[in-house]
Amino acid sequence: MKRLFIKVDGIVQGVGFRPFIYKKAIDLGLKGWVNNNSEGVYIDVEGDADSIYQFLKELRTNPPALSKVQGIDIQEKPLIGYEVFNVRESEKVKEKITLISPDVSICKECTDELLDKGNRRYGYPFTNCTNCGPRFSIIKDIPYDRDKTTMKSFRMCSQCEQEYRNVKDRRFHAQPNACYDCGPRLWIEDKCGHTISVNDPIEWTRNKLKEGNVFAIKGLGGFHIACDAKNGEAIKELRDRKRRPHKPLATMAKDMKTISKYCKVDEVEQEILEGITKPIVILNRSDQFNLPENIAPFQKTLGVMLPYTPLHILLFDDELDMLIMTSANVNGLPIEYKDQNARDSLKDVVDYFLMHDREIYVPVDDSVVRFIGGKVRMIRRARGYVPEPFKFNGIESILACGSDMKNTFSFTKEKFLFVSQYNGDLENIQTLNHYENNIKHFNRIFAFKPSYIAHDLHPAYLSTQYALNYSVQKIAVQHHHAHIASCMMENDIKNKIIGVCYDGTGYGEDGAIWGGEFLICDMKEFKRVGHLNYIKLPGGDKAIKEPWRMGVAYVHKSLIDSFNSQNKSNYTTSNDSVESAVYKIFKEKGLTLIRILNSGFNFPITSSMGRLFDAVASLLGIRDIVTYEGQASMELEACIEEGVEGFYSYEVVDEDVNIIKPYSIITEILEDMHSGISKGVISAKFHNTIIKLTVDMCMKVSTASGLKEVALSGGVFQNSYLLRNIIRRLKENNFKVYTQSSIPCNDGGISVGQLCIANEIIKSSNFNNNLKHSLRL
Repeated sequence: MKRLFIKVDGIVQGVGFRPFIYKKAIDLGLKGWVNNNSEGVYIDVEGDADSIYQFLKELRTNPPALSKVQGIDIQEKPLIGYEVFNVRESEKVKEKITLISPDVSICKECTDELLDKGNRRYGYPFTNCTNCGPRFSIIKDIPYDRDKTTMKSFRMCSQCEQEYRNVKDRRFHAQPNACYDCGPRLWIEDKCGHTISVNDPIEWTRNKLKEGNVFAIKGLGGFHIACDAKNGEAIKELRDRKRRPHKPLATMAKDMKTISKYCKVDEVEQEILEGITKPIVILNRSDQFNLPENIAPFQKTLGVMLPYTPLHILLFDDELDMLIMTSANVNGLPIEYKDQNARDSLKDVVDYFLMHDREIYVPVDDSVVRFIGGKVRMIRRARGYVPEPFKFNGIESILACGSDMKNTFSFTKEKFLFVSQYNGDLENIQTLNHYENNIKHFNRIFAFKPSYIAHDLHPAYLSTQYALNYSVQKIAVQHHHAHIASCMMENDIKNKIIGVCYDGTGYGEDGAIWGGEFLICDMKEFKRVGHLNYIKLPGGDKAIKEPWRMGVAYVHKSLIDSFNSQNKSNYTTSNDSVESAVYKIFKEKGLTLIRILNSGFNFPITSSMGRLFDAVASLLGIRDIVTYEGQASMELEACIEEGVEGFYSYEVVDEDVNIIKPYSIITEILEDMHSGISKGVISAKFHNTIIKLTVDMCMKVSTASGLKEVALSGGVFQNSYLLRNIIRRLKENNFKVYTQSSIPCNDGGISVGQLCIANEIIKSSNFNNNLKHSLRL
């Protein structure tokens, strides 16, 4: 006989852990008890050695699906002689953090009940159990009990109460437990907010969707705007009303069979689609793709997810098997999640509202992932993942404010690093309020109060302004160092490394806009050892939204460089002047901008790789003006012709740092255009050039430094062709390559990097109250 006292920590509450332990103990004939407390789950168990061994094996290898076991502490104790095994009342341990489960997609058992005409929950759109359903989005405070959630107003009926109290039941202590008799309900409103009386709101919605109507559907973490994904006119109407002409729209498919009709899906992608998180997965279109092109114009991919709530499952039938399901936000505002705000902001966008009365307390967007280069890459981390923390051995009570684009914030508490859900872009008072409210909520539920605060170097960022209002010690962190640090954190890298950061923007220490960077760095310090040569950003932020401006700037600079060179390009020798060459491509607006550039006007300067991609997209006539971030580079990638091996030339000048001069890339692209070479070939050659340039630069830096490890980060690395080929080429040249999977490589990962850098600076002996930026090597 043996007795063990076991402590299990991690996400082990509200996920069916105690029923799991109880059942395993009973099945194995063990005696003792199990309970919850704010440290985790405690188990005191007695029995014969073989049964104890089997119990531990099950605990380690087969815990409940929703749990995330992060530690098991086992102590052998003297026998007591327990006669039964029972579940004890929970107890509270002061000053210990309670981990909270993310919202989880509907499980198989609940799905079976939902579709079983003989079950009392047949067709009930809010069914859930301990293994699935809302968690984070309904929690107002801790501990995670029903009266601390938005389910407080729904008193359980006797049958639900019996399930809730029965330790052997799948709904034991399922806080959102409900049914037709006692739970949330659905209703329909017109676009003016007037209730429409219907017998079956779901059937009515389904029929109206088939007729081409646009709906606002209240879901798990916010509202979606929905219409039939096979109805091009309905999609056009949605786009016109939402003023979203081009940005790809997310879709929801009835099942995997439906997805397979339109997209190529491999085993890993199918596993993600069907898993408990059910994010939007960006898939390559199949050759048989016949959905309307206006779902994702000028793209070869489609963002798809499967239904993750019972309500979503019920919307579909054999005829309506594919829906547009895009986040319900307009004009750069956060996702709508409050009923009245949704009515006010969406009344000119939708025809009807499908509403319910379970309050959403915490807004959570759908997560987005893509499978690239053998890894699932997180693009937007939100529903299904947040607030699950990362293990972190560092200083407590650091808050990192993140970037203003694709914002997240991060903080440390005990041995964990928490990253918020995606907060959108901090570009107006509404998004700033949304951001501040989310920080307050995390502070409350995790009892967090910052002692240090990290923020971006950019003085005009709203996140920086927020940080400066705190009366605690502050650390300003350079944007691209933070990108690389986020990659290093995910891969547990402590030593110095070569960091390659390709990004659209980011404030540099010299006041320029960086973004095509080669660094040698660790978690505390960095040295800039190479970058794209600075070029003017004509019009400042206008150049980001109007890529033709970058096209003019690069053609202007490249042709001047070529005209002044003894080895003039073929394109240069066929034109009388820079002005005539610019006019052929950009007409009168190009000449006007050339005159301003020649006047010496003091435009900002940039080394951004993203802006170089924009310039090339503009030259090829792909995109002169963008309507969403990254549009030009995404469309440039989408037109790549496969199988092209050529590339363009470029120059690296070794000054104080390695300066990459891409001007011959531009002149050679102009030559190819003049010769009638297709856009697909030119795009492929351009991408191949950036791949070659990256590897050549890494080899050059490696020769000088002796380093053979490379971290890749920044939003440009969301480009599938670029990322997978750079990884391959670096590995062929004996580099160890680190990339990101769990943390976005875009600005959604900035807060993680800021926090890690701040942690190392605070720990260092030269930290002081006047520290204003991350340290240089």
